[in-house]
Amino acid sequence: MVSVGLPSMLRGLAGGESHVELSAATLGAALDVLRERYPALERRLRDEQGGLRRYVNFYVDGEECRRLAGPATPLRPDAEVVIIPSVAGG
Repeated sequence: MVSVGLPSMLRGLAGGESHVELSAATLGAALDVLRERYPALERRLRDEQGGLRRYVNFYVDGEECRRLAGPATPLRPDAEVVIIPSVAGG
């Protein structure tokens, strides 16, 4: 199982969950599972073409996925995925 950590700003779209346990072989597959369970999360995590949103960072075991293989980043059993949206304001 893979653990996906959700920041407080996304928890309301995931039934208040701070962590979601799921089974997936890649980051993209994990996002597919999240979409199935919590459809409202999809537009916050991926763009209209299905790509990772530009201002959302996805960390797999502490490494930013864009430095790895993006959505194709493999997830080992017991992997930890952390999703961190950028915060802007002034």
